Amino acid sequence: MTTVAKYPSISLFFPAWNEEDYVERAVSRALEVLPKLTDDFEIIVVNDASTDRTQEVCDALAAKVPQLRVITHPVNLKLGGAMRTGLAASTKDLVLYSDIDLPWDMRELERALHLMDYLEADMICAFRFDRTSEGPKRIVYSFVYNLLIRALFDIQIKDVNFSFKLMHRRVLESMELKSQGSFIDAELVVKAIRKGFRVFQMGVDYFPRTRGISTLASPSVILKMVKELVNLYPETRSPPPPSKPVRLPPSVQQLRSVPGHAGRG
Repeated sequence: MTTVAKYPSISLFFPAWNEEDYVERAVSRALEVLPKLTDDFEIIVVNDASTDRTQEVCDALAAKVPQLRVITHPVNLKLGGAMRTGLAASTKDLVLYSDIDLPWDMRELERALHLMDYLEADMICAFRFDRTSEGPKRIVYSFVYNLLIRALFDIQIKDVNFSFKLMHRRVLESMELKSQGSFIDAELVVKAIRKGFRVFQMGVDYFPRTRGISTLASPSVILKMVKELVNLYPETRSPPPPSKPVRLPPSVQQLRSVPGHAGRG
């Protein structure tokens, strides 16, 4: 019996730096979910000059999984560089970006695809319902950063740096991303909204990493985010196009809609 694809073709990409403990798990979870949603997909791992066994694990997986492509940076280009490589390498109709430690349940992708179709959205961004397990320091950093992005760019966004962003290819083809660091998440969302794309956010349960080390809250990363924000602010601050109010489910919010809270986050 022929299986009919429920959704368009999908590119899923993971940036990876010293993620030997997570690569196989991430690819395995993706292979459990993607074939149920589409008959045309690819998985891309961008190895950002890892110094552990990430490349070795990726090569072994690529030999067994025809849908997997591995792109290796000879030098470390940080999150911004890895994301720009992954976005540029993606070839399918829809593009999904996630951290490789899978901080969200991959099965949530079906809900995001349904919302994208139902709301006629161009991009779906997720926010975390509960992130108290991260500890007070990261919670404070995130709260201040998100507050700053909302104030500077006049958009209603709850969790701009969370690594669950699903978008149509036309969004990526409309812009040039310049950030080298973690500001790239905000640059992507703000530029999409400024160009008139319909961007919505939805709440998901959050699962913090249990292996490896996250560098997002390090002073050097935070300083680079602030510097890039200052440098790119004039380019991304142009007024957003007018929009009509949209009535949304309680766990979904349009980022350029009137102020309001969505879900429990």
